[in-house]
Amino acid sequence: MSIWAKFIHYYKPYRGLFFTDLVCASIVSLVDITFPQILYFLTHVVFTRDTAEIGQTLGIIAAGMTVMYGIRYACQYYITTWGHIMGARMESDMRQDLFDHYQRLSFSYYDRNNTGEMMSKLVSDLFDISELAHHGPENLFICTLKIIGSFALLLFLNVKMTVILFLITLVMIYFSIYKNRKMKAVFMDNRKKIAGVNSRVQDSLSGIRVVKSFANEDLEREKFCDSNLRFLDSKVSSYQIMGSFQAGNGLFQGLLYTAVLVSGGFFIANGSLEIGDLAVYALYIGIFMNPIDVLINFTEQFQKGYSGFKRFQEVINTTPEILERSDAVALTNVQGHIVYQDVSFRYDQSTGVLDGVNISIDAGKTVALVGPSGGGKTTLCSLLPRFYDVNAGAIRIDGKDVRDVTLKSLRRAIGIVQQDVYMFAGTVRENITYGKPDATDAEIIEAAKNANIHDFIMSLDDGYETYVGERGTRLSGGQKQRLAIARVFLKNPKILILDEATSALDNESERYIQDSLERLSQNRTTIVVAHRLSTIRNADEIIVIDHNGIQERGNHAQLLSQNGLYAKYYNMQFEGLDELPDG
Repeated sequence: MSIWAKFIHYYKPYRGLFFTDLVCASIVSLVDITFPQILYFLTHVVFTRDTAEIGQTLGIIAAGMTVMYGIRYACQYYITTWGHIMGARMESDMRQDLFDHYQRLSFSYYDRNNTGEMMSKLVSDLFDISELAHHGPENLFICTLKIIGSFALLLFLNVKMTVILFLITLVMIYFSIYKNRKMKAVFMDNRKKIAGVNSRVQDSLSGIRVVKSFANEDLEREKFCDSNLRFLDSKVSSYQIMGSFQAGNGLFQGLLYTAVLVSGGFFIANGSLEIGDLAVYALYIGIFMNPIDVLINFTEQFQKGYSGFKRFQEVINTTPEILERSDAVALTNVQGHIVYQDVSFRYDQSTGVLDGVNISIDAGKTVALVGPSGGGKTTLCSLLPRFYDVNAGAIRIDGKDVRDVTLKSLRRAIGIVQQDVYMFAGTVRENITYGKPDATDAEIIEAAKNANIHDFIMSLDDGYETYVGERGTRLSGGQKQRLAIARVFLKNPKILILDEATSALDNESERYIQDSLERLSQNRTTIVVAHRLSTIRNADEIIVIDHNGIQERGNHAQLLSQNGLYAKYYNMQFEGLDELPDG
């Protein structure tokens, strides 16, 4: 019931629309039920009078029915138009809630889940929820009114026939409940399988350049074909169940009509039912069966919407691993003094990545982390802005534990430039101003100049309004890197993390970017992760980390004189090897 309580919660902002929709549905139902009663009145009362009186009465009835069906038209218009608008608004609210929750979830959630599946929950699942939100209460309300109303009038016409009708209907209800249980499982499976298809498409299209470079189009086609056929098999199962469900209910409806004809004929024969009453009874049978038909057809929509909402709730109920404390305070007047105190961390159930790490970085100083891949350098950087939380120990900025300050203020104080730069599908200006959305033109240009990218931007046909393509595909690696640096210049943080920011660049691009990074690092506390040791000679402290933790620390000259790991790595690069071994 908690799922339904959460579903009903989304009706709250649209209570006026919802209740007006139900009032209109009531009027439509009453109008539909009224027609057989008018026929009954005509056959039993009006048509027994003289011709003149019949004509006069028919005129009044015609005028009344015209007004009645005019009102029905207005109500039906409201139901169809504003009922769907209400459903669309609820869908929009749910989609916004889901997107907002995606934004709150921690990196660990994205480590475990596929983007295509998340998009499936955001788009296709919620469309079916919208249809359920509109048609669900309306169909149930209208059908309930029609079934109860027509059943009461059927009892009034002939109790014995109606009891027979009721018994067949009970068997029909039991059959429907049994089939619904099976449909619930198969429609949930549909959701998972289409999410698998979306996941495969997203993965293949995002990596299309890799696919084509390896000429692996056939391999991707086979993988997609497998996901696609799995979804097809699930759809086939659902349609088989739906087929038996609808055909079975069609059989019961046929039995209902058969029972009415046979029992009606019997009661006419023994004089307990008039022929005219059987005609009115048959009309009410139509009204009685129509909502049952609607409910049968609605079952598929209901199961799709229910399974979609259940998947939606699975995400909404996921608690972010990185939570802000209720008494968290804003991190203000940041100087940039950073302390890692006995920090230990591991991902999930993996072996320890970091164990008892102690590092102190004075404000405005630059510390470089070097060592083989997998030693925990990037992890150390990710712990500072709380992308992950330490398992033991503490990280402090200016004496404040990062867990005691608000996430927004913490992350605003930290700028990050990574090797894998992400560009949003937009203009150059939009990508730079991501660091400060309200930046002025002068600030944007200054940031671009500091990043050594302004002249290049001005050489483009549309300058700062040039479209960069999805993930910045129209730009080179060096150009994207300089835009990312301009973005951080605009953000103007007191703490800077440079995570292998130049390792994937050619020598010319590296010179440009190294100059920009040195300018960016001035008067900021900087943590540098680097494989190219030539870029960190001037660091205030260099810390050598491998799989066993911190091995060496000191400045460039001190570490060379120790003739240890750092000297070994440096000499390897001096001899012509560009980067550290993976170890």
